[in-house]
Amino acid sequence: MTALPVGEPTDPTRRAVLKAGAAVGGALLVGFYLPVGQGAARRAPAGTNGQRFEPNAFIRIDREGVVTLVMPQVEMGQGIYTAVAMILAEELDAAFDRVVLEHAPPNDKLYANPAFGLQVTGNSNSVRVFWTPLRKAGASARAMLVQAAAKAWNTDVTDCRTEHGEVIHKSGKKLGYGALIGQASGLTPPADPPLKAVGDFKLVGQPLKRLDTPDKVNGKAQYSIDVMPAGVKFATLAICPEFGGQVGSVDDTKAKTVPGVRQVVVLDDFVAVVGDHMWAAKQGLAALRIVWKSGPHANVDSNEVWKQLRAASEQEGVVAKAVGDAAHGLTQGERFDADYELPFLAHATMEPLACAVHVRPDSCEVWVGSQVLARAHDIAVKVTGLPADKVVTHNHLIGGGFGRRLEVDYVEKAVRIAQKVDGPVKVVYTREEDIQHDIYRPVYRDRLAATLSGGKIVAWRHRVAGSAVIARWLPPAFQKGIDIDAVDSAVDVPYDIPNLRIEYVRNEPPAVPTGFWRGVGPNNNVFAIESFVDELAKKAGQDPVAFRAALLDKTPRLKAALELAASKAGWGQPVAARHGGRTGRGVGVQVAFGSYIATVTEAEVDAAGEVYVHRIVCAVDTGIAVNPDTVITQLQGGLIFGVTAALYGEITIDKGRVRQSNFHDYRMLRIDQAPAIEVHVIPSGEAPGGIGETGTTAGPPALRNAIFAATGIPLRRLPIDRDVLAGKKPAGA
Repeated sequence: MTALPVGEPTDPTRRAVLKAGAAVGGALLVGFYLPVGQGAARRAPAGTNGQRFEPNAFIRIDREGVVTLVMPQVEMGQGIYTAVAMILAEELDAAFDRVVLEHAPPNDKLYANPAFGLQVTGNSNSVRVFWTPLRKAGASARAMLVQAAAKAWNTDVTDCRTEHGEVIHKSGKKLGYGALIGQASGLTPPADPPLKAVGDFKLVGQPLKRLDTPDKVNGKAQYSIDVMPAGVKFATLAICPEFGGQVGSVDDTKAKTVPGVRQVVVLDDFVAVVGDHMWAAKQGLAALRIVWKSGPHANVDSNEVWKQLRAASEQEGVVAKAVGDAAHGLTQGERFDADYELPFLAHATMEPLACAVHVRPDSCEVWVGSQVLARAHDIAVKVTGLPADKVVTHNHLIGGGFGRRLEVDYVEKAVRIAQKVDGPVKVVYTREEDIQHDIYRPVYRDRLAATLSGGKIVAWRHRVAGSAVIARWLPPAFQKGIDIDAVDSAVDVPYDIPNLRIEYVRNEPPAVPTGFWRGVGPNNNVFAIESFVDELAKKAGQDPVAFRAALLDKTPRLKAALELAASKAGWGQPVAARHGGRTGRGVGVQVAFGSYIATVTEAEVDAAGEVYVHRIVCAVDTGIAVNPDTVITQLQGGLIFGVTAALYGEITIDKGRVRQSNFHDYRMLRIDQAPAIEVHVIPSGEAPGGIGETGTTAGPPALRNAIFAATGIPLRRLPIDRDVLAGKKPAGA
């Protein structure tokens, strides 16, 4: 895959200043080069005649011994480029300081995520599902290089070992990988290469520094919002603010007088202004007089959405899992029922949606940051009508995905705009358009019922009602009316319960488009389950930690995490008040994304109902931690993300339109509100679990339970209602 030259902006941008400062201010040694600006294949160094050893889709070695590792997953802040590089380089025994990274091109065959069968980064499964394939890829290439060296020395492969990018004979003589690529290229890759023992790992398990950090600090890293093809124009757009609405009429007289405005593009459902720079495009857009034409959803509002969902949740659902006899069990002992509700949420990624496109009569080039690169490529092919090989799609670092970039609606709109523009155009969403035209986390309603006898749970019923995102996004995975994502962590409830029944009720909200949001199904179900378990513990007159521990004998990894988190948090000790309010400590546990996590949160509630989160302690068994530092930082970030949603996150609808528009009314947790966070990684030899979304799912229930401990008020809806906590209205009102 080749790319057009991508130049630097000529104006003194913050990024340019960072780069200049880095060049002047000091020396920086970087072991990895990330060619993220072009997204094209790294050219072979001069003098190699283009010869490379390419044993599989992931590894390229040139005659200079430079190892290029092709990244099957996309880096969006979760540290996957570092983790993938560590896994591949570990089994390859590559010289880690002679490795470069390359974005994978769009190719579902070569770079399909094994869990989905298509090229996608999501569900916190990059390390989980690529762990074995990547290890085999590295081991296979290493075996071929050893075989090539043995042949050159006329010796047996058992007389050779590898280290730091070299094959070493038992006599001490060495051959670098670069010198062996010719011989190795003619060999057949072994079908089942031997893998290293965990005890022999040199890279995996080490807290290595993130490989993408230096270029993000010095300004060299490029996201799709940074791409500057030669001659590029900027565009920003206004989409009909009403779901299903259309463009009625546009008066662009004033817009065309704005300095730098070059063009106004009017399409059926949105209008875009093209300018020399983003400011011109934004000012031109503001100067337009647009009359929108209402569609079928002009009267949709949040009340209607909730009324419909609540009615649907009263109906019996499709059974996703059944153990024992839940119906009979719910007649034994004392019964308790509770309903939990979670709102629509926007993704609000740090990098707003952006996509650059250059459409020519016989070709198209796309620069994007996508979690589904092959789908982004396919939508460009569909819109332009060009043959697939005439469309070139480059991926870039992503400034936050959270599931939003699992969609390609923004790519489709960018290509449609580019078809009307002579030359490359970079389409950038404003924050307002980004929030008001998101693909939202669904509203959910969870109905739980359980019976207690002798301090134990006798029976359990959990009915999940909400959108079936998987039915739209990956139809083959939607079988027998069950959305496997919507019931994730519900069907895997970790407690020892002899009788249980998990149901799913599909309910699509009117008008509002729904999709995956960081934490996916577990962010709903873990909140409901752990909130309910806390209430059951209180009904049973037991300590919340002790109550859970007694139900976790069959899940020892989670029980160990619970005991560690409780110990490190000082469970049972009083929590000091800092604002004259009521204080409490709450706990939540989960098995999600293949990781076992326990979280304890300390919080305070003042007389006005304001909530202060003082401290979060988290213990995690995620199997082999490829990079422990990444595990810690991802949990820290995820916890902040989840706590933010619990405190403030809500998208509401009025007259078919999203009411929120920016961070003034879609709040983020601010730096002075951030709690102290401790993460304790439990050593493990088990296969790696996922970690990118686990903090998000852990944050809300532990905070909710801390508030419950402090106030005795069992909140059952998010975001947290301060009027309820202040006693101004009853819970559930």
